[in-house]
Amino acid sequence: MSAPPPYQYQYQQPQGPPPQYQQPQGPPPPRGPQRPQQGGPLRGLIAAVVVLAVFGGVGWYVYDYNTDPNGGKAKAEASESARIEEQKTHDPQQGDCVKIEGTDDDPLPTIVDCGSPEAEYKTGQRLFGPDKECPAQYDYGIQYSSNRGGDHTMCFTKV
Repeated sequence: MSAPPPYQYQYQQPQGPPPQYQQPQGPPPPRGPQRPQQGGPLRGLIAAVVVLAVFGGVGWYVYDYNTDPNGGKAKAEASESARIEEQKTHDPQQGDCVKIEGTDDDPLPTIVDCGSPEAEYKTGQRLFGPDKECPAQYDYGIQYSSNRGGDHTMCFTKV
């Protein structure tokens, strides 16, 4: 047996220009979505004006709320102090004269001048604890109870 013929390589010269140099044929392929063009200095100026207007408005509101003598913070403080004063007129201390307003289920003692015809009772003892009864020397009693343990009974004598 004889040996096979050795492998022979044949080189062929390429026909025409290499593929990267070929001319494109037809219209170019469409590109993907484009980012919008920047608006330029006008868009930046408009944004700055809007931001300044918002901060200016908020600043003016805070300034006005804190300095207006007829509204805002002054009005809230006046309302709070009026509420506290109103509560004081319904929280008699021993020796204060009161008139009883409200219903039998929800009596409300209001402090009045002891020399006025409105004065019905004089505040006596305050008994702390739930369901306390006023001693016999008192003509009227109001029991108060609260969720915070401030249960007490106020006792009154006729004026």
